Amino acid sequence: MTGPAGLAGAGAGNPVPGAGSSVPGARPTAADADPTAMGTSPTAMGAAAPSAGTEVSVDLLVVGAGPTGLYAAYYAGFRGMSVAVADALPEVGGQIAALYPEKLVYDVAGFPAVRGQDLVDRLAEQAGRWNPVYLLGHGVTDLDDTGAGVVATTDAGARISAGAVLVCGGIGNFIPRELPVGSEYLGRGLRYFVPRLDELSGQDVVVVGGGDSALDWALSLEPVAASVTLVHRRTRFRAHERTVEQVGNSSIRVLTPYEVEKISGDGDGDGADGNGGVVSEVVVANSDGDRITLPAQSVVAALGFIADLGPIERWGLDLRRRRILVDRTMRTSRERVFAAGDIADYDGRVGLISIGFGEAALAVNHVAALLDPTRSLTPGHSSDA
Repeated sequence: MTGPAGLAGAGAGNPVPGAGSSVPGARPTAADADPTAMGTSPTAMGAAAPSAGTEVSVDLLVVGAGPTGLYAAYYAGFRGMSVAVADALPEVGGQIAALYPEKLVYDVAGFPAVRGQDLVDRLAEQAGRWNPVYLLGHGVTDLDDTGAGVVATTDAGARISAGAVLVCGGIGNFIPRELPVGSEYLGRGLRYFVPRLDELSGQDVVVVGGGDSALDWALSLEPVAASVTLVHRRTRFRAHERTVEQVGNSSIRVLTPYEVEKISGDGDGDGADGNGGVVSEVVVANSDGDRITLPAQSVVAALGFIADLGPIERWGLDLRRRRILVDRTMRTSRERVFAAGDIADYDGRVGLISIGFGEAALAVNHVAALLDPTRSLTPGHSSDA
C-alpha cells in the first residue's frame, strides 16, 4: 500500500495526529491504537479542522460520514489503512444526524431499538480507535485518476490523494418535498424534520404524510406533544404495516383522505396571508369539500425527499436508478472507486443499515488487496487482534 503522507495546511509541514505517519510505509496498527483516544466527535478522534489549501494523503478516502461511512472508517483502520472521511455536512452521521437524531431505529443488528444519534455516536467512537481524518463541510466535487491512485478535490479547497475511494454517500444530497401551502411559515411552525422532540413538547402538532417518516414522527411525538394529528391525502399508507398498526393503536388522530388547504398564523410576523406570526391553525379538506380546522403550533411536513447525486453524476460511474452500480466486490466502473450503503446498487440489494456495514467491510477488504496484492481478503476476526 502507499504510505500516508499526513495532513498539512498550506505552507505547513507537520502531520496532524490522525492523518497517519509521514514516513512511507508506516501504518496505524492494532498495537498502535490507543483505546483511551476513542471519542464521539472528530476533534476527540484526533482530526483537525482542515482549511482551504489542505492536502491529505491516505490509503483510503471514504466519501460520506453516515453510518456506512463511519463503519468503513473503522474497518479500514482495522485492516491497517490510513483513512480520510469527507462529508459536505458539518457533522458526522449523515441523514440520521441531520434529520432524524431523535428517532428510534429498529433494524440494526444487535439493537432491539437505538436512538439515531446514539447509533451515530457509537459508530464514531468505534472508528475513533484508528484516528481517521475528518473533512467535514467538505463536499467532494472531483475525482481524478493518477495511475497509482485517485486525487479528490473538495468544494472547500482541500485535495485528498488516496490509493482508493469508497463512496458511502447514502442517497446523495436530500431536498425535502415541499408542502404546497404555507411556505411563509417555514421556521415559524412549519418544518420538514424534528432534530429535537422536546422543541415540540406541549404543542398541538400536525404531521403531514403517509410514509415511514411521517408515521415514525407521529409516534415519536405522541408522548411529548399535547396532541398529534396525522394527515394523509390517501386512504392507504406507504409505511411499514407494523408502524401503521402502532398508529392505529395510539392516541394519534388520523385524517384520511385529507390534504392541507391552508396554514394560518397569529402574532406580529409578516406572514403572506396577512395574519403573520407563527402557526396557529391548519385547515384540511377532502375531495368532497369537507373541511376541518385543527389547532396547531407546529406542522411537520414529512413528504419525503428528492435525492440529488450532485457531483457524483460527473464522476464517470455507471448509474442505475440514481444509484452507483457495483460488482460483487463493491467495485464501480472505475478501478479504484468502490461504493457501499444506500448509494450502491446491484440485483437483489436490501436497503438496511446492517447491509451497508457488510458492504463496507467487503469493499475495504478488496481495497486492501488492491493496494497490496500480498494481503489476504480474509483478515480474520477482530477478537483475534
